[in-house]
Amino acid sequence: MAQYLLSVHSVEGQIDTPMTDEEMQESWKQIQALNEELKSAGAWVFGGALHEPDTATVVRMSNGEVMTTDGPFAESKEHLGGFYIIEADDLDAAIGWASKTTACVMKPIEVRPFRQSEA
Repeated sequence: MAQYLLSVHSVEGQIDTPMTDEEMQESWKQIQALNEELKSAGAWVFGGALHEPDTATVVRMSNGEVMTTDGPFAESKEHLGGFYIIEADDLDAAIGWASKTTACVMKPIEVRPFRQSEA
């Protein structure tokens, strides 16, 4: 079975409609239900939510030295907000899970397959 990254994207500066406490609780229940569905289907590998992009540290090589800088690597308004790593039979199945995910989190989901190792 292939593994796929379902990445949840947030847009910097985009103002979401504020949610009431009840709406937040309902949203959390939907996300938990999705997580349980992924697990019971055997598709769940790992998932997590990330802090805001301004908490990022970028590590890179520059002139043979390791350099660190604050903030995201890409100059972009859209940033990775969270992710799932899933197992699915094929891309269509992974897109099916992404469809359920976007319906829960109301954010765009990028689906990318992992490269299969040659070993």
